[in-house]
Amino acid sequence: MTILIVEDNELMRELFKKLVSDLAEDLAECDDGAKALEAYQRRHPDWVLMDIKMKGMDGLAATRQIKAAFPEARIIIVTGCDDARLREAANGAGASGYVHKENLLELRQILKHQ
Repeated sequence: MTILIVEDNELMRELFKKLVSDLAEDLAECDDGAKALEAYQRRHPDWVLMDIKMKGMDGLAATRQIKAAFPEARIIIVTGCDDARLREAANGAGASGYVHKENLLELRQILKHQ
């Protein structure tokens, strides 16, 4: 499995890598939405773990653009914002899932069972 981690906080990226490293044969990372689109085009990962709030292009805009170009893309929004409106916006953008950063074990379960 290949996973692209899109997170502007370097410590969170490191945490995500540790959390999923045993599930992935290949891990890539970037720190904003525009770079995520470029990385997706190059790598076509099995999963994208996408933060919402980032400088430059945010995660929802990046999700919309990736899904428009690659409808098969599987993107999980991983955010510190547990908000019903953001969940709805993530779903509307085409996200395959929404995980609050306080419940990262849920993220592992999604990746293991898909």
